[in-house]
Amino acid sequence: MRIATAPKRAAAESVIPMINVVFLLLIFFLMTAQITPPEPFEVSPPAADLDTPADGQAILHISSEGELAYQEARGEADVLAALTDYPENEPLMLRADRAVSAQEIAALLPKLAAAGVRDLKLVSALQ
Repeated sequence: MRIATAPKRAAAESVIPMINVVFLLLIFFLMTAQITPPEPFEVSPPAADLDTPADGQAILHISSEGELAYQEARGEADVLAALTDYPENEPLMLRADRAVSAQEIAALLPKLAAAGVRDLKLVSALQ
């Protein structure tokens, strides 16, 4: 007498390895992404014809009213105090509004030099 056995089903493929890969990719992209903080106020930089844009990590903002902002510091005295420990070999990006006059920026340059800023780059909008 023969006993019939039920045919064996193929084992279902596990999705756990795929979930592990997706989570590893998610962690990788979260760790390598650069999230920029929001700007302290709206700035419309002046237009310029440049081949290479200015690049740097630290940004000094100047609003159309002449207000200064650097990281969490607001106002000229606080910004200059925050810049006293600025590294000499790193460029500081100056993102000034197009309404700011050249005389205001020129008057700010000696104060920045006295605070320890040696390399300053003006950020402009490409035409």
